[in-house]
Amino acid sequence: MSPPVSPLATPMGHHVLVFDSGVGGLSVVAEIRARQPEAFLSYAADDAFRPYGNKTEAQLRARLPGLLATLVKMLDVDAVVIACNTASTTALPSIRAALSVPVIGVVPAIKPAAERSATRAIGVLGTPGTVHRAYVDTLIADFAPECHVLLQGSTRLVAEAEKKLSGRGVDMTVLREEIAPLFAGRIGADVDAVVLACTHFPLLRDELQASVRQSVKWIDSGDAVARRLASVLSDLGKQSLPTYDQTAFLIGPKPDAGRTKAFADYGFTRTIGLLASESGH
Repeated sequence: MSPPVSPLATPMGHHVLVFDSGVGGLSVVAEIRARQPEAFLSYAADDAFRPYGNKTEAQLRARLPGLLATLVKMLDVDAVVIACNTASTTALPSIRAALSVPVIGVVPAIKPAAERSATRAIGVLGTPGTVHRAYVDTLIADFAPECHVLLQGSTRLVAEAEKKLSGRGVDMTVLREEIAPLFAGRIGADVDAVVLACTHFPLLRDELQASVRQSVKWIDSGDAVARRLASVLSDLGKQSLPTYDQTAFLIGPKPDAGRTKAFADYGFTRTIGLLASESGH
């Protein structure tokens, strides 16, 4: 007589939501998967409200806490990664106050850039919504007081990163125009480290390097976020994992084939569109 067959045990582990305005958070997903391949990830892209870089602090603070609370309740996650510098530098305290799970934000990598710069001249490349925040000024004062720091905001580079991951070509003229102010003049000629203060921008790392003649270290916060997440999850008890595939949820228009492929390349085997307005959730 054959022994009875036991039902398959429900998989246990940690379910993490990665949130960004678009595909930029995939640069952080890559670091998380490299450090914690066993983590179950969901992704949410706020396409309906993108780009965040030209939104006001009031607009982001009005939208994001409620939107994230809805997503956390819907998906029943153990932790949230806000894989967006603009959201993190404007709304992180209010997001944390609205959620009952740990929230890890992205901090522009000004400290490691200052430590790695031999010339003491660094650039900070982000969206206008990040580079012009007082939060960035504080990071510079705290961690790069002896450096010359050039700031450059761009929303056009966000669009180029979105294009790249959808399988369309990157406009190198746009890249050169957008980063040119970082390398202009006497200080610009000395810049040897650039902080990629938007999670979209590491997706353009090769193209950015090809757009400049001088040797530059392009520094982002992806690995630091992955390490912080690993530390947070180690303190949490494992929970039952979803039985569905790891999924990307796009808030706004129906995802096209290029977008679906981009998320599939980063381990999200399903991409689902969620209806939403630009002003609500």
